[in-house]
Amino acid sequence: MIRVKICGINGPAGFEAAVENGADWVGFVFFPPSPRFVTATTAASLSARLAGGPPRVGLFVEPTVAAIADVLDHLKLDVLQIYGAVEALPAIRERFGLPIWRAVGVSARADLPDDAGGADGLVIEAKPPAGADRPGGNAACFDWSILQGWKGSAPWLLAGGLTVDNVAVAVRQTGASAVDVSSGVERTKGVKDPELIRRFISAAKG
Repeated sequence: MIRVKICGINGPAGFEAAVENGADWVGFVFFPPSPRFVTATTAASLSARLAGGPPRVGLFVEPTVAAIADVLDHLKLDVLQIYGAVEALPAIRERFGLPIWRAVGVSARADLPDDAGGADGLVIEAKPPAGADRPGGNAACFDWSILQGWKGSAPWLLAGGLTVDNVAVAVRQTGASAVDVSSGVERTKGVKDPELIRRFISAAKG
């Protein structure tokens, strides 16, 4: 069964749709330039709507230990998804004792990581386009054929430009066992659409 992460949750409707339709993870973005940014207080309020349920993933970009600690003072996270800060990953794991997913942008076979770089998992997505103000969540696909025959050194999720219409094809072409979607389940930038969440999870798992 394909596992699904719904990232960029920032409102009750999106959170409840992800939970009710069987998302395997829900993600909160702690990066202010993102249209899906939430404060730690808001994320805590959303997470508190359901005790238990899918693991909560916190997305950070080049974070300091202090920035992560501040978020964790407000809510429990189960996974830290981190862009950049590769050299700091061992220290972050030692400090917080949480699994770390390292996000990797790719555009060619040579970009695929040979090792996990100290992370417990990988998120493989398209490199950001020129001029982008954030490293992910740009609704961009990459050439999935570069993943054929690649054996990741850690469990990995496929991300980047996934939608209701292409996720099943993406899974077949890449062999991904997990997918990560954000903008692909929005009709308005930054606002999750419950029906698109339902249809995406159904298409991915179907």
